[in-house]
Amino acid sequence: MVVQNQNQHQNQKYLIIGQGAIGLPVTNTLADQGFDVTGLARHKRDHYDLATNAQFLQCDALALTAEQLKNFSRIAIIVTPDDYSKVGYENSYLKICQHLASLSDELPNLERILFISSTGIYGQDNGDWIDDTVVPSSLDDNSTSNFILKAEQALQNGFHDKTIIIRPSGIYGRNRLMRVRQAQKDEKEPIARKHWTNRIMDSDLVTIIANVLTTAAPKPLYLATDYLPVTSFELTTWLSDQLGSTNPVIDDRKTAVTGKRLHSNIPCDWLTFPDWQAGYRDILQHSDFEIK
Repeated sequence: MVVQNQNQHQNQKYLIIGQGAIGLPVTNTLADQGFDVTGLARHKRDHYDLATNAQFLQCDALALTAEQLKNFSRIAIIVTPDDYSKVGYENSYLKICQHLASLSDELPNLERILFISSTGIYGQDNGDWIDDTVVPSSLDDNSTSNFILKAEQALQNGFHDKTIIIRPSGIYGRNRLMRVRQAQKDEKEPIARKHWTNRIMDSDLVTIIANVLTTAAPKPLYLATDYLPVTSFELTTWLSDQLGSTNPVIDDRKTAVTGKRLHSNIPCDWLTFPDWQAGYRDILQHSDFEIK
């Protein structure tokens, strides 16, 4: 964890909208470092394992008023939809960002508003290399990722250069074991040889968000991903070897190169797990599932 100089921020107030699997540890990280931080969520405080020295605001983000927000200097929006449908994405990501943007003229103390977006907004799907200069290719107007991109644009239109965007790749961690569970199966579906994937350890994402909120001069856009893209076939083969299960077979029907390769612009010392092998070694050492 990169600890910022708290003395530089003693007069600042932080608001973390969303107290889920990423938002809650961000709030607790800032609280543990001595920052004046408030976590916002719809349920009561006792629903969350919130640090005792963190403040709490129970509220629907869509009902926030300028009066409630006027004293905050830095805000992070870390939300997920109630359901993973187009309506769910629109009602969470897009409408929350549109609502906050509508209050921009009434928030003179706000210095920075941070939105946790997604690298899913990049429609590129030919194994392309993507860095922070690449413009997302066209998305279907009704795709869920399009609502996330529109949410970014709503904040940028409302808050201009106060807006900071973080686009995480696939989030994994000790309690996010989908790939491990798939690799553990002896009977596996055939896998395309050249489908590129990218990932970021959940604990590293928390570090990234906390550092972007507190650093003196953040970039306008971060690609929150580790330094080593990997194909699904290579990842599953490696995990299968570690778990003692059968290796996957190649799907000969899928010969095209697909997916994307993300070029991280995250500072090296912000990542505990700079590549997927380091991350999955940690998971295999600390998770409580049975290894063959």
